[in-house]
Amino acid sequence: MPQLQLAPNLPISKERATVTNREIRNEGNYPNPFNPTTTIRFDVRTAGNVLLKVFDVLGREVEVIVNEYLKSGSYSVQFSGDNLPSGVYYYELRAGSFSETKRMLLVK
Repeated sequence: MPQLQLAPNLPISKERATVTNREIRNEGNYPNPFNPTTTIRFDVRTAGNVLLKVFDVLGREVEVIVNEYLKSGSYSVQFSGDNLPSGVYYYELRAGSFSETKRMLLVK
């Protein structure tokens, strides 16, 4: 199972944030904390392969939400924590040279 590796200075935010990049813009997830679902929004500026994965606090992959070629445009995907315990989860968004990991909190 893939392990999540956090860089020492990797920005992790509990709040809705905007990151500008040539390939993608990560709008964050809302609501956060959530129960049982949250919406993750992002904009793809340059068509290409996009990967969105969720990991638990130990770095174990919980779910692959998106793993496909996307055209430029705005996207929103739902993540459901129905079958997961309360706790901190991380989602990683990758496209081209862009990669960002953000934290979300599931509260039941």
